[in-house]
Amino acid sequence: MVEVKFYDTVEDGLLKYAVIIARADNQWVFCKHRARDTYEIPGGHRERGERISDTAERELREETGARTYRIRPVCVYSVTARTDCSSEETFGMLYTAEILTFERELHSEIEMILLTDSLVDNWTYPLIQPKLIEEAERRGCL
Repeated sequence: MVEVKFYDTVEDGLLKYAVIIARADNQWVFCKHRARDTYEIPGGHRERGERISDTAERELREETGARTYRIRPVCVYSVTARTDCSSEETFGMLYTAEILTFERELHSEIEMILLTDSLVDNWTYPLIQPKLIEEAERRGCL
């Protein structure tokens, strides 16, 4: 079972991920990793010593090829994956971004980006990422 929660703030040191709900020309921007056949919202792990806002910008550039963009924080989210043996709550920062221009090529593990008018059906993280979009919409950030 996976539980997703939302917070206005948490201690900065708890933030391990940044996820960015991106749009370009009024379309959703999704990424397809080279090793998977599914789509996801851009995002990734925070590097040691990195500010979480810098993580968000780095991941947006790496995973979408965004060159110019406007990025805004939404809220903190947490994911708790419960198993028979354990459960651990991990925290991330959720952002939205409007991508204005893209690089010509991607330079990461992302094979391609998809710009679409509607949300995808084949999510990499179907129990998490649709909830992030719902919360950003609920907060009036999309």
